[in-house]
Amino acid sequence: MEPALTRTALITGSSRGIGRAIAERLAADGLDVVVNYRSDRAAAESLVAGIEASGGRAAAAQADVTDPAQLRALFDFAEQRLGGLDVLVSNVGTARFAPLAEATDADYDLLFGTNARATFTALREAANRLRDGGRIVAISSGVTATHRPGTGLYGAAKAAVDQLVRVLAGELGPRGITVNSVRPGATRTEALLELQSEETLQRMAAATPLGRIGEPADIADIVAFLASDDSRWITGQVINAGGGTF
Repeated sequence: MEPALTRTALITGSSRGIGRAIAERLAADGLDVVVNYRSDRAAAESLVAGIEASGGRAAAAQADVTDPAQLRALFDFAEQRLGGLDVLVSNVGTARFAPLAEATDADYDLLFGTNARATFTALREAANRLRDGGRIVAISSGVTATHRPGTGLYGAAKAAVDQLVRVLAGELGPRGITVNSVRPGATRTEALLELQSEETLQRMAAATPLGRIGEPADIADIVAFLASDDSRWITGQVINAGGGTF
């Protein structure tokens, strides 16, 4: 019997935060990983070095995934460097909050370009490139479930991600490819710490049934399950991962 091929994962926006935790977890599970970064090359290379020091296989690749040409080139790199793709985690996203009456055209372009269009392009490339039996996971946001004032544009862009996932799951099902999205709640990343005061973080934790805000590893564990064979009967789903806050 021939040995099974090592599975390969591409995680967009994986040099820091949730994406980094996902890359580390998938590598620990035995997948080869492509670490994508836009500007923080040092962070990406340190992640790759850590994975390789633990016996894994990884490669760093620079690409601004809001540029469709660069995103296609990223998929090319993953295929050429690691021999094909089995898992896509579309993780890149950006947040900006303002009442709709005050939101600008530039806000719209940024939020839909980064969250919706980049995810659409990544899903389209994955649909054409992943091997049969693959896994696609998109990172959405809990704001699509909570509808808080000021989150309209960001939530709408992330809601588009959830809709793309549901439709693509039906389209790729005959090939055994599952497609799901994960909605994180407040998660302790550099971006969250920059946006919120310690007092606000404490209020967020108190509002959670589990008494804390999320950690990147909490989300990474869920993604790892969805990327595994254990999730083979789950597709087209939006998984809430907010510690019970939504």
